[in-house]
Amino acid sequence: MKFTILREQLLNGVNDVLKAVSSKTTIPILTGIKLDASKEGLTLTGSDADITIQVFIPTEKDGEELIQVTTPGSIVLQARMFNEIVRKLPTKDVEIEVLENYQTRIRSGKSDFHLIGLDAAEYPMTPDINKDHQFTLAADLLKQIIRETVFAVSTSESRPVLTGVNWQIKEEGLVCVATDSHRLARRKVALENLPTDVSSVAIPGKSLNELSKVLPDDQTAVDIYLNNQQVLFKTNDLVFYSRLLEGNYPDTLRLIPDEYQTNITVNGKELLQAIDRASLLARGDRNNVVRLSTVDNETIEISSNSPEIGKVEEQVQVASFTGEDLRISFSAKFMMDALKAIDGQEVVVQFTGPMRPFILRSVHDDAILQLILPVRTY
Repeated sequence: MKFTILREQLLNGVNDVLKAVSSKTTIPILTGIKLDASKEGLTLTGSDADITIQVFIPTEKDGEELIQVTTPGSIVLQARMFNEIVRKLPTKDVEIEVLENYQTRIRSGKSDFHLIGLDAAEYPMTPDINKDHQFTLAADLLKQIIRETVFAVSTSESRPVLTGVNWQIKEEGLVCVATDSHRLARRKVALENLPTDVSSVAIPGKSLNELSKVLPDDQTAVDIYLNNQQVLFKTNDLVFYSRLLEGNYPDTLRLIPDEYQTNITVNGKELLQAIDRASLLARGDRNNVVRLSTVDNETIEISSNSPEIGKVEEQVQVASFTGEDLRISFSAKFMMDALKAIDGQEVVVQFTGPMRPFILRSVHDDAILQLILPVRTY
C-alpha cells in the first residue's frame, strides 16, 4: 500500500474515528485504526466493539485532489501514536507506504517515521445491517434530538437499558425518551415512511454523544438503519455503527400526568439563571436542592438554604399563573438540564402537587417535554 494525502484531511479523519477507539479493550487490534486505500479514496475505521466509526476521504473533492493512491492496500496502525505523529508532521503532504512485515513508513518533509503495523485481515468485520429499512434525518436536527434527551440517561449499570435513549417508531413519527428514574426527557419528531419492522430500540447514551461529535452542524442527510441488535447512521463520508442495549425499556407514558393543579408560564432563561444562582448555596448538599414557591399571580420565589453557608431568595416574574399555590423542592441540576434542553424559550411548568412529578414544556413547541421528580425535604 502506498499513497500521498493532505495532512489536514488525514488528521480530521483520524480525529473522528479515534472517538470509537478505547485503550481499555481486551482485543489488542482494536487499539488501532484500520486504513483501507483504494482508487476511490481512503477509508479509516476505529472501533471498540460497541461503536464503530468509518470515515471516507475521496481522492478528490470539489475539484481538489486530496489523495493520490499509488498502490491500494490495508494496514492497522496503533491509534494514539498514529494520531500524535500525523498531528505533528511538518508539511501539508503525508506519504504512507506499507513495506514488508507490515512495517509502515510515514514521511512528511524531512520527517521519516517507521511504525510496526498489524494485519488488516485480523480487524473485525463491520456489522451487516439490512439496508432496506431506513429513514433520514438532517444532521443538525439529529444533533438537536440527542442534545435534548441524552443528558437524562442513567449513569448506573444496575439497569443497563436505562443508560440508553429509547427510540420508538410510532404512527405519528419518532419518539425519543431518556430517563434515569428521577427525571425524563422526551422529544417527538413528525416523520413519514418510517420502517415498521422495528418499533422500539435503546441506543446507548455514550454512542449518541460520540455520534453528535462527528456529525456536521448543517442539513446533511443522515440515513438511519435499524435492526434488533445494531443501528447504523450514514452520510456521504461517515458511517457510524452502534450496538443496541438489550432488555425492554419501561413504559414511560404512564409517568406523564394527564391533569395539573398549577400552571406557571415563565421566561426559561430567567428561571435558569435564578436557579443557577440559588444552587451556589446548595452545592454542598447531596441533592443540590432548590425550592420554588408561588408568591402571587405575577411572582414565584426561588430559594435555597444551607445551614453551614447561609440562604438565598430570589423573586422571578411569571407571564401567567393559574391554579393552586405551591411550594416544591427539586434538584437544581435536573431543573437546569431540563431548561437548557428547552433552550431559553418561554416555558410552561405544570405541577400536580408538591410530591408528584412535574412537567416542563416550551410554550411554542410541544415536541419537547421534560419531567422531574421533586425532592422530599421534610
